[in-house]
Amino acid sequence: MPGNIKNVMAAIDYIERHLHEKLDLETVAGAVHYSKYHLHRMFTGTVGLTIHDYIQRRQLTEAAKLLVLSDRPILEIALSAGYESQQSFTDIFKAMYKKSPNRYREEEEFYPLQLRYILNENPTNLEEKEWQDKIVFATQEDIPKWIELVHLVIDGFPHLDENQYLEQLQECIKNKRALILKDTDTAIGIMAFNEVTGSIDFFGVHPQYRKRGIAKAFCEKALYELARSAQISVTTFREGDKADTGYREIWGSLGFAEAELLIEFGYPTQRFILHREKSEGEDNE
Repeated sequence: MPGNIKNVMAAIDYIERHLHEKLDLETVAGAVHYSKYHLHRMFTGTVGLTIHDYIQRRQLTEAAKLLVLSDRPILEIALSAGYESQQSFTDIFKAMYKKSPNRYREEEEFYPLQLRYILNENPTNLEEKEWQDKIVFATQEDIPKWIELVHLVIDGFPHLDENQYLEQLQECIKNKRALILKDTDTAIGIMAFNEVTGSIDFFGVHPQYRKRGIAKAFCEKALYELARSAQISVTTFREGDKADTGYREIWGSLGFAEAELLIEFGYPTQRFILHREKSEGEDNE
């Protein structure tokens, strides 16, 4: 197992065992016997989040679970999530979940902001140009690996109902609207795509692979090989949303342009659109 991944996994293990305590980079680095500077660099480079952000999002997820599944006072839950006051907890909870802890509890519907990262211990070193050729239609046998990746990219999909999602996934697989890319037995890229409307209904890339051209390979396959329309679209976080872990930046870097603002499942989002480049022949018509 590469050294960086081993150290990051050790840090994640420690964080998960101490989620109901006050945690920070210095505490985690000391526990895994690594310098703060090097652990910060390795952790961020491997999972795409700083240790601070990962801890915050995991603790808020556990707090949200307690709000729905327990009758513990909100102040007690706030303290167990590492906050010094109920107000400071409420402020960040509203920024991430778009509703107060009280309202979240009243709605009695738990959904995670961030689930534990499970890393691929032995990632391959395939070149970027090889990704697109390895993107294939998913089968029923791929569902367990697909769902494992859904859990890793849950940060990009607020309000995701896993049972409902599984039904939709099975339908997508049946109609050949689900694409998957695997590194041996690990799903590292998944896309549910409607070739008629050109809409990307779900897309996720394994955190360890997000800087390796996979998103670009999926979008090019969708736009130039599958889509019947001249464009593809996706919805993502609005500008300034604190819950966004970098999805707007990813779509922008791929050439997607901002479109209309939306509300989906009660959550404020924005549509992004990527147009197919015209060939010389099309320009001359």
